Amino acid sequence: MLYIVPSPIGNLADMSFRAVEVLKRVDLILAEDTRTSSVLLKHYDIQKPLTPYHQHNEHKVLHHLVEQLLAGKKMAMLTDAGTPGISDPAFLLVRECVKNNIPVETLPGATAFVPALVNSGLPINRFCFEGFLPLKKGRQTLFKKLAEEERTIVFYESPMRLVKTLEECIQYFGPERRCCVSRELTKLFEENKRGSLREVRDHFKERGVKGEIVVVIEGAS
Repeated sequence: MLYIVPSPIGNLADMSFRAVEVLKRVDLILAEDTRTSSVLLKHYDIQKPLTPYHQHNEHKVLHHLVEQLLAGKKMAMLTDAGTPGISDPAFLLVRECVKNNIPVETLPGATAFVPALVNSGLPINRFCFEGFLPLKKGRQTLFKKLAEEERTIVFYESPMRLVKTLEECIQYFGPERRCCVSRELTKLFEENKRGSLREVRDHFKERGVKGEIVVVIEGAS
């Protein structure tokens, strides 16, 4: 059995009772970053073996993990924050489990784009999620496509690139398109800055940017 276990995106109190219970009974925990996951496990007094599983080693360790699962081991996967598989490692292992008829159980829980989308004040009945935008290849093509997208647009961005990305959004969507940038969700300095693309760009250009970022942009009318 493979369990996909969401972890808090900031506030450790957001861990579910069921997630803690699952982590306490598995044989092995796969962690995107063992240092980050160790803090969470220590907080909930969970003492289980940890092994790294991330984008740099997932192809290398995949076959060995599947063999252990087929032999009867129960594993849980944790990423640094949020739900594994949502802009984080998980897809390859889940796909192999499905191919090999290994049960996969995904627990519901935290993922950053959902609270950002809900508190944006923009329509949420239909939306598209783009994860992290491509840095170079295909970036302009995607922006041109998104400029005509009628659904609310959601994506992640790094604090270092946020202002530049908002300037590109202004170029393709126009300066008055409404948006909301959510920063440090569930943490002490959470911020949700709403307004036009121009207003939000100016805000972060003047004050600087720190923390995890979710961008929500109004769809084309």
